[in-house]
Amino acid sequence: MSERTSYVPGTPCWVDLATPDIEAAGRFYGELFGWEIPELPTSAEMGGYRRAKLGGRDVAGAMPLMQEGQPPAWSTYVSVDDIEALGRAVQENGGTMIAEPMAVANYGRLALFTDPEGAFFGMWEPADFAGAELVNEPGAFSWNELNTGDAAAAKRFYGSIFGWEFEDRETENADGYTICMVEGNRVAGMLEMSDRVPGEVPPHWNTYFTVEDTEAAIEQAKAGGGDSVMGPMDVEVGRIAVMHDPWGAVFSVIRLNEAA
Repeated sequence: MSERTSYVPGTPCWVDLATPDIEAAGRFYGELFGWEIPELPTSAEMGGYRRAKLGGRDVAGAMPLMQEGQPPAWSTYVSVDDIEALGRAVQENGGTMIAEPMAVANYGRLALFTDPEGAFFGMWEPADFAGAELVNEPGAFSWNELNTGDAAAAKRFYGSIFGWEFEDRETENADGYTICMVEGNRVAGMLEMSDRVPGEVPPHWNTYFTVEDTEAAIEQAKAGGGDSVMGPMDVEVGRIAVMHDPWGAVFSVIRLNEAA
């Protein structure tokens, strides 16, 4: 289902970009994905936060960097129904709370964390805003994937927090792949980093955006000042590439095959 008005708890529901130049980022991603990222009536009181729109529907967020030394990056948010309880569970299972639960106007409540390996993620407890209104279509995000140095430990952590169940897969392009599931539905992926990933790359959550043509997306990103990091390559569900924008924020694109 592409249009969404709600998310089952434990499902990634939103992604946003922290960037040093939100106007230029709007142009880069607008040309790449067809987004409009207008300044909103609430942007000033929310630290400059904006929502990217595709066909009038919210698909992602964008905000200025908030502190000195903060790297440009995409972040993943998981929908939850009790942000306080799950925040405590994060800390009890070796994670760290970066920002305590806070109300975001009448939209919902937000909290920020790192897992035991340092991968950053957020939780979102919805009120008037559930998350992305469009997913899995060209220009919208379709998958969220943890790149981890210890998949077994990551399964224990995220399974304890979100109740995820796991299905391990063999794959040609990596040492192994794990599907994370809620109520039997695939909601995220988990990839153990190996020698194919430079040692300086820390554990992180990666966002995949759907495109109609992977090679064309790479060329457009390069024309806008970004570059390709890995790929294109074929995987079970489509053709992917890992890229970064002009400021170094890493993301992936995927052309989904018909079966996916």
